[in-house]
Amino acid sequence: MSNEVVRAARAADVPAVGSVTEEAYRPYVARIGVRPVPMDADHAADVAAGKVFVAEEPGTGRVIGLVVVEARTDHLFLDSVAVRPDAHGTGVGRRLLEFVDAHARALGLPEVRLYTNAMMWENRRIYPKFGYEAVERRVDGPYDRIHYRKRLV
Repeated sequence: MSNEVVRAARAADVPAVGSVTEEAYRPYVARIGVRPVPMDADHAADVAAGKVFVAEEPGTGRVIGLVVVEARTDHLFLDSVAVRPDAHGTGVGRRLLEFVDAHARALGLPEVRLYTNAMMWENRRIYPKFGYEAVERRVDGPYDRIHYRKRLV
């Protein structure tokens, strides 16, 4: 899919944001032994704060992916990327990551930072392909996380 629209989420999108997040992260629960943090996020608050951007399926308006971002003083923090399992392999994730880069540039921020659970090895293969470099591994409670950054200069 290359024609999906990425736009700021609206209050009416909150149920879809919750559903996409739940579907995207559910396979990791058994693997890492806990629910990934994005599954229990306050989606309504994140949408209200302008942190959520959704990818809509062309022609249907159905939310098929999303990112949750937060502007910090020196970078854009990419808190979550979620794509419906039935949209995997269609380019939605790529388009969302491209959106994140463009959004950071529009805000005048020089880099994007994120982390992923060390047990989410799919992500550990994907992020370097999009220019992210691993900078640190940190254990935080039950979460073993790999921190990444992408410089946009």
